[in-house]
Amino acid sequence: MKKNNKKVVYQVFTRLFGNQNTTNAPWGTKAQNGVGKFSDFTDKALSEIKALGVTHIWYTGVPHHALICDYTEFGISNDHPAVVKGRAGSPYAVKDYYNVNPDLADNPAERLEEFKALIDRSHKAGLKVIMDIVPNHVARCYEGLTNPEGVEDFGASDDTSLEYHRDNNFYYLPGEAFELPDYEEGFAPLGGEDHPMLAEAYREFPAKWTGNGARKAKPDFDDWYETVKVNYGIRPDGSKDFDELPESYKSLSHEAHFQFWQGKSVPDSWRKFRHIAEYWLMLGVDGFRYDMAEMVPVEFWSYLNSAIKYIDPEAFLLAEVYQPDLYRATSIKVRWMRFMTKLTCMTP
Repeated sequence: MKKNNKKVVYQVFTRLFGNQNTTNAPWGTKAQNGVGKFSDFTDKALSEIKALGVTHIWYTGVPHHALICDYTEFGISNDHPAVVKGRAGSPYAVKDYYNVNPDLADNPAERLEEFKALIDRSHKAGLKVIMDIVPNHVARCYEGLTNPEGVEDFGASDDTSLEYHRDNNFYYLPGEAFELPDYEEGFAPLGGEDHPMLAEAYREFPAKWTGNGARKAKPDFDDWYETVKVNYGIRPDGSKDFDELPESYKSLSHEAHFQFWQGKSVPDSWRKFRHIAEYWLMLGVDGFRYDMAEMVPVEFWSYLNSAIKYIDPEAFLLAEVYQPDLYRATSIKVRWMRFMTKLTCMTP
């Protein structure tokens, strides 16, 4: 009998699954609107999902992103409401890539252990686990609390006197302070609610480029102002500050791509994201969904995905791309990248 190799991905917005509270108050707190937990994915729930014919479950919103809730008793700093969209925050404004969203844990102090237990339950049910990696941008206030030894936060060693340096993680506007956008009516932070942190303006000096590439100290309201753009070694004029792949590599294997990068110097942001992916693979994650993959260089995908496949040849890689002319470029036509396009998902 011919083996069926079809892959079926079940996407779930983790904080909604299992939440039976239907209040839906605008700008509501967790107490008002409720929130789903990792523990809501019981053995029975996972077996029912598996029975649909699902092979992979994509837990959306798992990495610790900026949000409005006081977790200071667990050593987590509060995020300034002026640079968080909504109270629950955007899953695509990641604050700590080495831990998970404390909102999703029954005990925030044990949040990583609770997610690892969910990975184990998923595997027991016969499901592979996918989680998000957002390579193009991070939260304005990135803070890794549980970094592995030797891992430094994004931007920690940047030379902020320069707009661009290959090994800076961010782009800067030297001498300019960040300014908040002019909010549209009804969209002020927390809907206009008083909050102790709003008594003082959010401060960032020098200002960083915004996540969608806006190069303004004062981004527009429609810009992704809650995030900052990650620098992949693309100079402000668009030229590349790293080795480019020869055209012939479009049809070569992941082993060839892996060998291409051996001994080559690459930007620091590349190395950081490679370590992040390897960290989650070691914790049992089976693959990744890449947010806005078209906004980072093709060479980075060659570098990252071949490193992932070197560890786990069966790793499932899913990319988000909206521009049809970039479909082939982003997948770089290599056999090892299972590629899907036009995903319907949250705006970053």
